[in-house]
This record gives sequence, C-alpha cells and structure tokens, in this order.
Amino acid sequence: MIKSAAELALMAQAGSLLAEVFHALGQLTLEGKSTMAINDFVERMIVDEVKARPASKGQYDFPYVLNASVDDVVCHGVPSEHEVLRSGQIVNLDITLEKDGYIADSSTTYLVGEVAYPARRLVAATYHAMWKGIAAVRPGARLGDIGHAIAHYARAHGYSVVKEYCGHGIGREMHEDPQILHYGRPGTGLELEEGMVFTIEPMLNQGKAAIRAEPDQWPVYTRDGKLSAQFEHTVAVTRRGVRVLTLRPGERPLCELK
Repeated sequence: MIKSAAELALMAQAGSLLAEVFHALGQLTLEGKSTMAINDFVERMIVDEVKARPASKGQYDFPYVLNASVDDVVCHGVPSEHEVLRSGQIVNLDITLEKDGYIADSSTTYLVGEVAYPARRLVAATYHAMWKGIAAVRPGARLGDIGHAIAHYARAHGYSVVKEYCGHGIGREMHEDPQILHYGRPGTGLELEEGMVFTIEPMLNQGKAAIRAEPDQWPVYTRDGKLSAQFEHTVAVTRRGVRVLTLRPGERPLCELK
C-alpha cells in the first residue's frame, strides 16, 4: 500500500493529466449533449491530447471511458446516444486515466442548465462531504476518521450515505487496498501512513440510502427514485497531511493541504 517517492511522482503526473480532462469538461455546455458524445469527447482528449490510456475502457468488460450517472443513478451509469442531457438535471462523470503504468481516478457531479435549489444543495453538500473526508487524512489518523467525517456532515445536512460502494487504494491497479468507507467510527480502522494513495468518493442520496441495480449491475439507482450525487479525488498521505493528486486547475481546496 505504500508508494515510493518515484511512484508518487508518476501518480501525481497521472492525476494532473486527469485534472486537465475535468477542467476541459467544466468549459463544455452539457445541456443538449448525449452522454455518449461526452464519452467520445473525453476519450479523444485522453488519447490524443494528454497521450494517456482511458483505464476504465475494457475493465470488467466495460466498453466506455467514463460512467455517466444522471439524476437518480447512484453510479455506473452507461453512456448512451439516446440519453441527451436536459436543463435541470445533474450528472456525475467518473473518469480514470493511466499514464506510465499508474492510474488516477476522479469524478464530479455537474449541474445541467438551470437546476432547482434542492438538487444544487445536494451537489454542494456532497462536494463538501468529500472535503471533510480529505481533511481527516494525515499520518496516524484512522480510516474510521475519514468515514465519520463524511457521514457526520452528510447526516447533519439531511442526506444519507450509500454504503455499498467505497473508495479504494490505487496505483498500478485501479482497485487496491485499503477500502475507504464513507461512514465509520473515529479512532477505528487501519492507521494511515505516509505514502498511501487512495480515493475518497462519497455518494450521497437525497432520500434513503437504499439502492437498486439492474441484473448486470449497470447502472445502480436510488431505490426511492430521489437524486444522488458523488464527488471523488485521488489523494496521497504526505509526511504532514494530504496531497490531492487530481486537484483541478483553479480548484480551491476546502481544507489545508500539507
């Protein structure tokens, strides 16, 4: 689970390239675009512009470079030419990228056009909940500290936390140890050490935490049909704190990074 300084430098490079992809997505007008058109845009950028490999394509037989999860889709939304984004929707775009053997993973939930306040509030709370988890990362902290910080914030704002999916270690493989739960008790779980790299990616539901999945597990929906949002960053435990490897150009961290 511990990455060397050389490995961390390669992971930071992959994270920086993925951040460029998300920065470009942030400049797009998503309204009126199909989720497949967004997938194709991202694939061209990863392959042609940043000269990397879309790590999700082909993994677990998934044929696309991203997950596009709209409204009540919790995760694993499949891009489609027939799913055209409309004003008022929210969409999470989850993208992975591999460069020189190392993988970065990140996601953002976007507002499409004019979005009603309840949906905007959910998206904002999910973003802040992710940062609450990131702020808990430092050597000597425990995994339970991360999960508790996320769940405490989410519940205080009236949202539920999806428990079936979690963050994960990452490096040469997409999914490595440890698993990063988005709920937990402070002071419990594995102790964090300098050199660990993992994702923090809470999924918050507007209603209850219960989910339902199609037979092939793609996509996953909220059981009550209410909205779900997610944000994700790849982070590294540093000597004094945390470094966000997928921080976007111009993104303002909501905690002190050391």
